[in-house]
Amino acid sequence: MWRRRFNTEVLIGGSFSARKRDDKDLILLGRVNFNGGSMEIKIIEAAPHERKPRPDPGKLGFGKYFSDHMFTMKYKEGTGWHDPVIEPYHQLVLDPTAMCFHYGQEIFEGLKAYRGAADEIYLFRPLENIRRMNASADRLCMAQIDEELFFDALKKLIALDSGWIPKEKGSSLYIRPTLIATEAALGVHPSDEYLFFIITGPVGAYYAQGFSPTKIYVSSEYVRAAPGGTGAVKAAGNYAASLYATRIAVGMGYTQVLWLDALEKKYVEEVGTSNIFFLIGDELVTPPLSGTILPGVTRDSVIRLAGHLGVKVVQRPLAIDEVISALEAGTLRESFASGTAAIISPVGHISYRGKEYAINGGETGELSEKLFNEILQIQYGIKDDPFGWRVRVL
Repeated sequence: MWRRRFNTEVLIGGSFSARKRDDKDLILLGRVNFNGGSMEIKIIEAAPHERKPRPDPGKLGFGKYFSDHMFTMKYKEGTGWHDPVIEPYHQLVLDPTAMCFHYGQEIFEGLKAYRGAADEIYLFRPLENIRRMNASADRLCMAQIDEELFFDALKKLIALDSGWIPKEKGSSLYIRPTLIATEAALGVHPSDEYLFFIITGPVGAYYAQGFSPTKIYVSSEYVRAAPGGTGAVKAAGNYAASLYATRIAVGMGYTQVLWLDALEKKYVEEVGTSNIFFLIGDELVTPPLSGTILPGVTRDSVIRLAGHLGVKVVQRPLAIDEVISALEAGTLRESFASGTAAIISPVGHISYRGKEYAINGGETGELSEKLFNEILQIQYGIKDDPFGWRVRVL
């Protein structure tokens, strides 16, 4: 069960134990038990010749470098999960008929590990990512992963490759848990076999321009998700379906696509692969979770943090015409996207029906910058965490 202690969530039961290190942070220790038994995670360290050269910390970019080790675990119907192992990073060997290639059973998550000033290592709301991944698995009829085992593997992998976590401000270790269908068979049905793996790698800013305003293009022709579909799932197919419209937008000089709803092509939904916010008057407005929008962990953090700072947050349908009217009336003060990769991405310009509009004069808004800095400082252990979001793992 989960019990609230020390302003963070601590797992009580199994063999996890929690030891308080200071007023806000916990370090989690121990071996994992679940389902009335236990599963040992085997660790095979990379030999010296298998270890990779460390990249220049000032030229990390995003998603270009990967750490020395990875976690893998297999699932077979009737057997369950088995063979959890942390081993040297390697290529996967899959049958050409592996069902992930043909029928799209592939989901993933994204979270980060952060290095504090005294070399302590933190995660930010990791249990939310674990639970969201299991929700995605359920929607795509895939095997779900025991939360305790998932988190134990995550901690052990981070501990082994902790030297890959950058020290530079704004840098972190990106973590990509992934689940794919591996049964070698053709025919549309849920796979009987799966592979779960976690890879990590050091990253800098998600966008090359760093924390500065982006330009977004409203797509009136293409949509990201429809009611009753998989828009709320972090599935690979959702991202593949977004590429064509994004290519059009990038070709016109824009950073991302602002997606509208599929039924009326009237209401704002998401921007690129992130959630979207608009500060209209004194209200911070964001579309509600209607089943077509990914329930972002950073989105929820922004909503709670903004409320904590005294900002009125409203989750409601927001028509693109209302956004444009607010821009023309001067009541749309700022806009930003939220997501794990960039935390907050200010929006400086928006293009709709052939006309480009500047938001806040094309500059980063005060609230955008405030939220970015507040979340960043919580993640790196720089300031107190009143929400219990930060989890110390080393």
